[in-house]
Amino acid sequence: MAADKDGNGAPANGAGAALFPGASSQIDDHQFARMANAVRALSMDAVERAKSGHPGMPMGMADAAASLFTEFLKFDAAAPDWPDRDRFVLSAGHGSMLLYALLHLLGYPGMGIEELKKFRQLGSKTAGHPEYGHAPGVETTTGPLGQGLANAVGMAIAEAHLRARFGEGLVNHRTYVIAGDGCLMEGVSQEAIALAGHLKLRKLIVLWDDNGITIDGKVGLADSTDQLKRFEASGWSARRVDGHDRAAVRAALAAAQAATRPTLIALQTTIGKGAPTKAGTAATHGSPLGAEEVAGARKILDWPYAPFEIPDDVLALWRAAGARGRNHRTLWNSRLAASAKRAEFEAALQGEVAATVDERICAFKKALAAEPQKVATRKASEMALEVINAAIAETIGGSADLTGSNNTRTKGLEALTAENYGGRYIYYGIREHGMAGAMNGMALHKGVIPYGGTFMAFTDYCRPAIRLSALMGLRVIYVMTHDSIGLGEDGPTHQPVEHLAALRAMPNLNVFRPADAVETAECWALALAAKARPSVLSLTRQNVAPARLQHTDENLSAKGAYVLADAPDPEVVLIATGSEVEIALEAQKKLACEKISARVVSAPSFERFAAQPEKYRKSTLGKAPRIGIEAGVRQGWSLFLRRKDRFIGMSGFGASAPAPDLYRHFGLTSDAVVGAAENLIERE
Repeated sequence: MAADKDGNGAPANGAGAALFPGASSQIDDHQFARMANAVRALSMDAVERAKSGHPGMPMGMADAAASLFTEFLKFDAAAPDWPDRDRFVLSAGHGSMLLYALLHLLGYPGMGIEELKKFRQLGSKTAGHPEYGHAPGVETTTGPLGQGLANAVGMAIAEAHLRARFGEGLVNHRTYVIAGDGCLMEGVSQEAIALAGHLKLRKLIVLWDDNGITIDGKVGLADSTDQLKRFEASGWSARRVDGHDRAAVRAALAAAQAATRPTLIALQTTIGKGAPTKAGTAATHGSPLGAEEVAGARKILDWPYAPFEIPDDVLALWRAAGARGRNHRTLWNSRLAASAKRAEFEAALQGEVAATVDERICAFKKALAAEPQKVATRKASEMALEVINAAIAETIGGSADLTGSNNTRTKGLEALTAENYGGRYIYYGIREHGMAGAMNGMALHKGVIPYGGTFMAFTDYCRPAIRLSALMGLRVIYVMTHDSIGLGEDGPTHQPVEHLAALRAMPNLNVFRPADAVETAECWALALAAKARPSVLSLTRQNVAPARLQHTDENLSAKGAYVLADAPDPEVVLIATGSEVEIALEAQKKLACEKISARVVSAPSFERFAAQPEKYRKSTLGKAPRIGIEAGVRQGWSLFLRRKDRFIGMSGFGASAPAPDLYRHFGLTSDAVVGAAENLIERE
């Protein structure tokens, strides 16, 4: 059946066998077996040399991976960053040697045999688990099971959205995943597959390594889920085939490419296939096979070559497979060059939005200074987003069923649905973890800038994905509202007290806690400018008084902390964040009535302040006694406070009551600050 065409002559059904007719049929079964065995040999050799690793999965999935990469996956090894390539995600990241072996065999740049010999060694591209940015062809960092599957859902969302925006001539690719039993057991997998099924992401194809083995032994020890029925119940197409039957795997992949829903292919495989005594057992999962077992595997696989040696004929077949998509990439480049949307498309991929955003935010700040508003910072965030979303087309917002509370949907943002992939707002449902994992995938795909919201206390549900955002250096923006006891009556289950400290402890993560509408706008500008760092916006439920009443073009929040309200020769320095800046300003006025001069420092970002020159930090904090004020625990405040200084905040969980009552009950008041200041000055 002929493929439908769009106006640019691109096959409407995207990449796959139709694009490369006969590519795999040119490889006979004997050649194919040798190609798959090359993957097995490299995997067991690298693990054996490192004396560490997971040989079982690569050996079991070598046949299926060979089918995928030699016939179905659209890519060009010489251009790993080609925007319209198919994405391949190894969600079962422990089997990283499968990916590294493929990248070497296919001829990806910089993936010579020496890199495989350095598997799991310091400074190598071949880390124990695939790490984004270390090697070409590694689309995401995986290892924490299930995360790659969630990332893949986000990649498929980004592809569908950009295809709707730019047309199939420029965007028309699939996302493939290899997942293991562990990926499917992790809770995030259900959040991810339910979202994918709901959105009918037909270009998402998951290959499940259905080998029946986990570290502890047989899967049946812990799980009896019918995974095919589970996926079907979530709106997927699902089938099971023999993962070592080349024809069956090819047929399943071809059917998946024609499906109108996302597809799960359960590949029944033998873990450690080829190992003489350990194949099919947990012994091959996470340990080297051992010299004797490797020697036996070589005999069974008819692989009489030395470790890391690949015969010329086999390598030539793999390199030809690596170049299989080159002509298609050339045609795509021609379409891009002729497209009226070329500049817009390339700008979206570059994601350089800072200049545009800064200009609009500066004008917005002027308006706020002219008419100060007492609003919750979650509302201030919505106001800033109204400006941002109107200025740039790349943002895709969302919320985990808290849109009205997080204030993340602005006027004019249509919902992204199965009927309208061009929408820019995603209703994620009560799936915080899946949302965060999908946003990572969207950022990895490029072309979009994801942000999503939930309550600050529920960063605990998102934390594994937030950590990977930081580890990979992704521009993902987490809008976390209801950020303290100030949320009131919902009580301690929803009141975050330790969360700010926990998030600030994470490397390469911006944590912004703005004091008012002006700081909120500035923090949004900073988050969008941080292309290699995720950001958390910690926002209030309760209204806060405007703190910045005089306009300045400079983004003062960029310093991390700055003098908000000074006094001559300050006797005490009050340092506060977010809603507690209002308390500090009230305390400053009360202290002035007692002839005590106080400086107020607003500290919306600890990370950015820590990065300032020492001279600036010292001049901002001064030499006087200091008091830190925040409705959270003290951990992390050593950046500002010395041993002799005071902290007014939380030392335990909150309670259920109206917010003003809680602030009084826990001693977070201006009077408490005044008392602490008087005590410190007396001690001096």
